[in-house]
Amino acid sequence: MNRQIYLDFNASTPLATEVAAAMTPFLVTAYGNPSSLHWAGLPARDAVEKARSQVSSLLCCDATEVAFTSGGTEANNLAIKGLFFARRARGQPFHVITSRIEHPAVIEPCRFLQSLGAEVTALPADRCGRVDPDDLRRALRPHTALVSIMHANNEVGTIQPIAEIAAIAREHGAACHTDAAQTVGKIPADVESLGVDLLSVAGHKLYGPKGVGALFVREGVELEPLLHGAGHEAGRRAGTENVLEIVGLGAACELAQSWIDDRSVARLRDYFWQAIQARFGDDAVLNGHVERRLPNTLNVGFRGLIGSEILARIPMLAASAGSACHAGSVQISPVLEAMGVSADVGLGAIRFSLGRSTTRDEIDAVVEALVRNCTLPRPA
Repeated sequence: MNRQIYLDFNASTPLATEVAAAMTPFLVTAYGNPSSLHWAGLPARDAVEKARSQVSSLLCCDATEVAFTSGGTEANNLAIKGLFFARRARGQPFHVITSRIEHPAVIEPCRFLQSLGAEVTALPADRCGRVDPDDLRRALRPHTALVSIMHANNEVGTIQPIAEIAAIAREHGAACHTDAAQTVGKIPADVESLGVDLLSVAGHKLYGPKGVGALFVREGVELEPLLHGAGHEAGRRAGTENVLEIVGLGAACELAQSWIDDRSVARLRDYFWQAIQARFGDDAVLNGHVERRLPNTLNVGFRGLIGSEILARIPMLAASAGSACHAGSVQISPVLEAMGVSADVGLGAIRFSLGRSTTRDEIDAVVEALVRNCTLPRPA
């Protein structure tokens, strides 16, 4: 393969041309502080509020329920820690239920709260990467305050039954948070249909800039802010708003509405998988749910091989391996391990995540490169 091909859109997307155009004025000419009530500050405030409306329109919520953050990680931390500290201030116990396949941006905050006395339960996932709502029902306790399950997994793309999970949490009186960094802009993330109380967004996953995100906070949900100061973002996050990137996030959310129902990326992903199957047969294994999966995500385990070694042989391909080298030994991804994927398959896993600019010609080139660099027996 003699050209660079990018198939790591789940890690980060390029900045859309329309988004860059919306941001450009705020690089130089629109420099006012949105908290200032003079001629320079008011346009900045208007730009922030326009972006808030653009985000809320995509999420189908009220603009007052959107708080801007520095990204998905901060949004997750604000949701989980913010609820914990708000309850602790009232002397209430805290039990959070999450899953074993969450992103570290959820796992680590839960682990931190555990060190402060919170109780944490991590639900298992099946071989397809799906969390069973019945496991949630069994895990509920009288003092369960929060259920935090991701909308779709970043590695295998499996979409979780969030609406059912949120309904169970609501029946129990617990709040429901979902990390939707991988889904917003790819599939509908309507907070009313999902029934969630908190939902995290990351700008650089939907063709917006890095370093900005948002948290949907349903009216009535009380969070203690992580950052204390002048009370920006309706008291949820102190600090002067990052107008440039907030504008970019808003533009990205508006743009996403125009392609949310487009199935072209999903069709290309399916074409990719069929081509791999034709060339590798049973030596290529699909990780994740066959149907309930992100339209752009294909996680393939090349049996008996090491995913990182395959990618090292194809330096022009940008994709993610499902294993990592620690202290001289190769280890399977914690997500694949939690799903019960065998080491024989998991160590050879590669996540290919497609984007709106991916072409069939690129997919064909990647398949040929895989054939040349994977020394597997070929089907007769």
